[in-house]
Amino acid sequence: MIVAFSVTPIGVGEDVGALVAEAVRVVRESGLPHRTDAMFTSVEGEWAEVMDVVRRAVAAVEARAPRVSLVLKADIRPGVTDGLTSKVATIERHLGGA
Repeated sequence: MIVAFSVTPIGVGEDVGALVAEAVRVVRESGLPHRTDAMFTSVEGEWAEVMDVVRRAVAAVEARAPRVSLVLKADIRPGVTDGLTSKVATIERHLGGA
């Protein structure tokens, strides 16, 4: 599965980059395939391991913020691996870029 998620600390002011970085750190240290962009972090793996990473990422932010918002979207497709790369490659191929 691939999960795209965003963790937003609430009640800590406008500059939340350091707290969001703590969530991204959890994802990077997980060893699972992942990507981070301006809006979401995507992580790929089995259900239990991906959801555990999301839970720990939220906990890392929750430790420093009185409230946390979580937005999550999941692509659950058994038997597919390397979806983070292959899905983008398919789009690029259709666009004539690869």
